[in-house]
Amino acid sequence: MALAVGEFMSECEVDLFVIGGGSGGVRAARIAASHGAKVLLAEEFRLGGTCVVRGCIPKKLLVYASRYRKSFDEARGFGWDSKDVPVLDWKRLIAAKDREIQRLEDLYSASQRDAGVMVINSRAVLEAPDMVRLLKDGRSVRAGNILIATGARPNLLDVPGVQHAITSNEVFDLQQLPARIMIVGAGYIALEFASLFANLGSEVTILHRRGHVLDEFDQDLSGSLMSSLIKKGVTFILNDVLALIESSKAEGCDDDPNDRRALSITTKCGRCVTVDEIVLAVGRSPNTQNLGLEAAGVQLDELGAIEVDVESKSTVSGIFAVGDVTNRVNLTPVAIREGHSLADRIFGDKQWWVDYEGIPKAVFSTPEIGSVGLTQSEALELMPIIDVYKTRFTPLKASLAGNSDQSLMKLIVEPNSNRIIGAHIFSDEAAEMVQFLAIMLRSGITKDQFDSTMAVHPTAAEELLTLKNPLRISRKN
Repeated sequence: MALAVGEFMSECEVDLFVIGGGSGGVRAARIAASHGAKVLLAEEFRLGGTCVVRGCIPKKLLVYASRYRKSFDEARGFGWDSKDVPVLDWKRLIAAKDREIQRLEDLYSASQRDAGVMVINSRAVLEAPDMVRLLKDGRSVRAGNILIATGARPNLLDVPGVQHAITSNEVFDLQQLPARIMIVGAGYIALEFASLFANLGSEVTILHRRGHVLDEFDQDLSGSLMSSLIKKGVTFILNDVLALIESSKAEGCDDDPNDRRALSITTKCGRCVTVDEIVLAVGRSPNTQNLGLEAAGVQLDELGAIEVDVESKSTVSGIFAVGDVTNRVNLTPVAIREGHSLADRIFGDKQWWVDYEGIPKAVFSTPEIGSVGLTQSEALELMPIIDVYKTRFTPLKASLAGNSDQSLMKLIVEPNSNRIIGAHIFSDEAAEMVQFLAIMLRSGITKDQFDSTMAVHPTAAEELLTLKNPLRISRKN
């Protein structure tokens, strides 16, 4: 039976105590409860975690909003005309986003309640390997198993004036669309924000300490996206770092605290840029601080992540961890799968484990990036020779719409087996395409099987089936 409020108040014992109400935590709690476990979940902020509240979902909603501007312009090429110039109402967009996030949070709450999980809005810390204390009222709960699913937080930088910067946590609650914005970093989060703000009409500057972007993706993809952003007016300051942020009232503003500020940015190399907002997107760190983990004997790695084995067990018996707090593969679907697997194994007598091979990835820029399998450089580290099939083309829509980014399709093939070991796309709807490519690659599909499949015409995806004349590349190249 699931734990009722009265039962919790009287005996204070549960089969599973989940700390953290993000994607991994709520899935583990619900599945454990469905197997008959007594489950208590503590979340100090909002159910849904980073993905639902201040990550994947609100970001994708803003991405959708940012694409309408281009659609309005393209419509003229297809015969549509309007006397009115579309104008973005930023406050209305943010209010609509907030309503959707609240709706999703309510659904999360309902699913936990319906499963029999008791949810407490409180921070929770470990007192012992089998004891958790709720800071909201000081109560302690003895648990047969404890799951840490507290996710990760955006990193800050140790520079003067950093208090004037925001992170991805705050960017979704800006009161007005910034006319000028600097984004520090060049990973997928940074470039997604750069793309959406540029599409919304902001003047965007990227500041990055290295000379290239999107390190974890194939270089053809990262290069294509960077070229696209430059074409949209995004300025890249590379091989440089943030040195100083100074705040002042923007020109023409009075003493009203709601007036737009101006931020003066100075880099280590002496560049000076004035913006309205600066967003730090310089990585994330596991949320393991002040949870009592060290006192309970839970081992952390050098980055502060909880060390776990393939079964998500920590170094202390009965204490587990899933999701970004372990710093394994920091993606929402991975956290969900880890939480589900854990609950099934402990409470459902279903012995299965997460397979981390062939996980597809996407960057929700415009156009999008979709990637699965090995990049070209990764493949050459593992094998002496590979075949690379690649094409760039202009989408059919551009024939009437006008300017458009070139799409890129790329396949990495192991020559001896003819098996496709990597697929990489830069195109509209790339994320949708790569989901199905991931299934194919996991099934061991070969290039011959691709070639023998009938194409759907006219589509962008058909280009994947018509790639010929590979470039054979060896490590010596």
